[in-house]
Amino acid sequence: MKRGHLRVYLGAAAGVGKTFAMLDEGQRRRARGTDVVIGFVETHGRPRTKEHIGDTPVIPRKKVEYRGTTFEEMDVDAILRRKPEVVLVDELAHTNVPGSRNQKRWQDVEELLAADITVITTVNIQHLESLNDVIENITGVKQRETIPDEIVRNADQIELVDISPWSLRRRMVHGNIYPPEKIDTALTNYFREENLTALREMALLWLADRVDEALLRYRQLLSVDQTWEARERVMVAVAGRPGEDAMVRRAARIAARRGGELIVVHILTQEGLQSDAGPELANLRELAQSLGASFYETPGSDVARELIAYAKRENATQIVIGASQRSRWSELLRASRVGRLIRVAGPIDVLIVSGDRQSPADRLRALAPKTRTVAGGLSVGRRLIGLGFTLAGLPLLTLALANLRHHVSLPSDLLIYLLFVIVVAIAGGWWPALIAAVGASLLVNWYFTPPFYTFTIAELQNVIALVVFVVVAGAVSWVVDMAARRRTEAGRSRAEAEALARLAGALALEQDPLPALVGNLRNTFGFDGVAVYVKENDEWIQEASAGPIQPGLKGGTDEFPIREDAKLVVVGQRLSRTDHRVIDAFVAGLGGALAARRLQKEAAAATEAAEVSELRGAILQAVSHDLRTPLSSIKAAVSSLRQSDVMWSPAEVKEFLETIETESDRLNSVIGNLLDMSRLQAKALRLVMRPLGLEEIVPRALEGIRDKRRPLDLDIPEGLPRVLADPTLLERAIANIIDNANTWSPSEQPVRVFASVVGDYVELRIVDHGAGIPASERANAFLPFQRRGDVGARSGLGLGLAVAKGFVEAMKGKLELDDTPGGGLTVVVRLPAAR
Repeated sequence: MKRGHLRVYLGAAAGVGKTFAMLDEGQRRRARGTDVVIGFVETHGRPRTKEHIGDTPVIPRKKVEYRGTTFEEMDVDAILRRKPEVVLVDELAHTNVPGSRNQKRWQDVEELLAADITVITTVNIQHLESLNDVIENITGVKQRETIPDEIVRNADQIELVDISPWSLRRRMVHGNIYPPEKIDTALTNYFREENLTALREMALLWLADRVDEALLRYRQLLSVDQTWEARERVMVAVAGRPGEDAMVRRAARIAARRGGELIVVHILTQEGLQSDAGPELANLRELAQSLGASFYETPGSDVARELIAYAKRENATQIVIGASQRSRWSELLRASRVGRLIRVAGPIDVLIVSGDRQSPADRLRALAPKTRTVAGGLSVGRRLIGLGFTLAGLPLLTLALANLRHHVSLPSDLLIYLLFVIVVAIAGGWWPALIAAVGASLLVNWYFTPPFYTFTIAELQNVIALVVFVVVAGAVSWVVDMAARRRTEAGRSRAEAEALARLAGALALEQDPLPALVGNLRNTFGFDGVAVYVKENDEWIQEASAGPIQPGLKGGTDEFPIREDAKLVVVGQRLSRTDHRVIDAFVAGLGGALAARRLQKEAAAATEAAEVSELRGAILQAVSHDLRTPLSSIKAAVSSLRQSDVMWSPAEVKEFLETIETESDRLNSVIGNLLDMSRLQAKALRLVMRPLGLEEIVPRALEGIRDKRRPLDLDIPEGLPRVLADPTLLERAIANIIDNANTWSPSEQPVRVFASVVGDYVELRIVDHGAGIPASERANAFLPFQRRGDVGARSGLGLGLAVAKGFVEAMKGKLELDDTPGGGLTVVVRLPAAR
């Protein structure tokens, strides 16, 4: 059945104009005569959005009862009955009220698309499932409504509705997004400029990746092998030789200057598996990773053609390669790879980077022959060389010996021909040497064995000599060919060992080895794409992938079962039988990695549940004591003041009011610390770092301490460097530390607060003369809900130092505990000086 088209307007945040763009598109299509209706538009009470609907027909919403309340949702059945050409559906990631036709609105949209109805919809970047955790870390807000990335990725059209963070905040101030009572909260929380900048960048990057995927599919559909310079991609070819790190760094500078991407490629000159990687490759991999580049290994016998093929596949615009380090004789005897690369590069630019002069050992290694082998022994090229040498050399050698017939005997002729056959065997292997041996025996019989110019042999000893000649020549050829086969097998064994070593290394060293295994598998066999799928609820979900690969199980060249509910899908070349031994090991490793990932998730969930349970118990214990006690004191004081049958003296009334004020401050401090600890544990701190002077921050922090009547010895010298910190968090941290010092310091001993400069840091020291903390117990002092005893009404939740340490470290500072001379505890706050 024909399917409708999906057009998505993507935005970085609410208010960028997605709904306006969707309504504009609907009105343009109606003006062209298309049947367009509104399935669901959420105006959020914005009058301009309501006005923008205009005269576009609106499908009435469906009313759904849930827990005694009536909600309105999109009426899918009514739209299907109406059967418009195009329907406008706002907020694709919306979760429907329980009892609705589908759980999610995107599922409603899938039904409309399946009915050949085109849908135009909107979604924000924070609702994409893959970005949920990242956006929570940026904004501190966890999105409850998410949508699978594939729903948006598979849309026929995606358009980004973009606006600068400054303009979006101006819209907010003007009341075009939220009602007035929510504006200040939104501007100081989710809609902070740095949050909007990060969300905008993520939307642009996500859409850029989507464009790259669409471009790759289009190029594959049209079989385009030319490079399209839609984005600068610099590819640097390495061979694993010393000194190539400088070439990679130069290529990285070229890519950085053009704002492009760097790809490092090593061509394996044996089929299937790596066998000629030098010891420098590991260093080059690490260097590529540190530069933010991608490192790939792909097999191929023709280095130049493989580089160009890979460059076209990755749409590279420039290739960086080192200058040839072979001697002139080697260049004459064997074609230059650099020259071949330039000849076949076509529209791709090739930059040749000169390197340092080689050492004699390196030059000897460069001159050593590097045989490109095939599965059967010597390469086809070597065999053709041997065959050509036979066809050209035998006639010339026969002509020369025929002119010397009266000076050279038959045994000498046979030895000369045998030498020639051995040379052919070394050059071309078994079959060219055997042809040369048979051809040489026929030529000797015709030209040098009496009677001449006939294949008749008069003497038996000449027959024996010719037979021995053919046998010896064939034996030598067979030995040479077997040696080549053994070398190929040894190379493959070494390649398998290296591949398995990388597999073992990924399993042993990586916390989550699955992505590393998938990447190693693709590089080892030179696949275009590799993906691991896991079956969940009768649906195959992509767990990990490397390289361009279509969503779902379509388009795979081969599949390998990992277990009943998991499989490996590869795109590219089909493997030989010998390669299956290694890929079976990879499949087993992938199975272990999937099991490890599942166990890690279960362990993380169990740990999180245990921590939540422990925290809940501690909070309940704290609330039962530290919140109830001040509340009881406040209630008792208020109840006493409200008694009409008792006349309280002014002094007694003043005492009651002081109790209410003191206990309220204490209650406020307890609640503040609880909220601060929850923000720290949720990693939801939002910092506003700027240069601050301690002489202005510390006095403001003293206003927030609970016991303002206690004397303090304050010494903040003028001329101290300013510190780089968040003023609100720093005030809170200092107030907590001073409150803790007041709690444990004797009343006759004032707490001392002083500051100094130490290197690149400014230190603030809060000194008390209480009981102190033994060195063995100081690590536990920063744990939440840890109290060193009970000092009556002054004891708190045990959160003060924990919150202070979290705040200081969030500002890139340090908080340490030290002994006070004469007894007590000194808390040292060390903050980086602003430059």
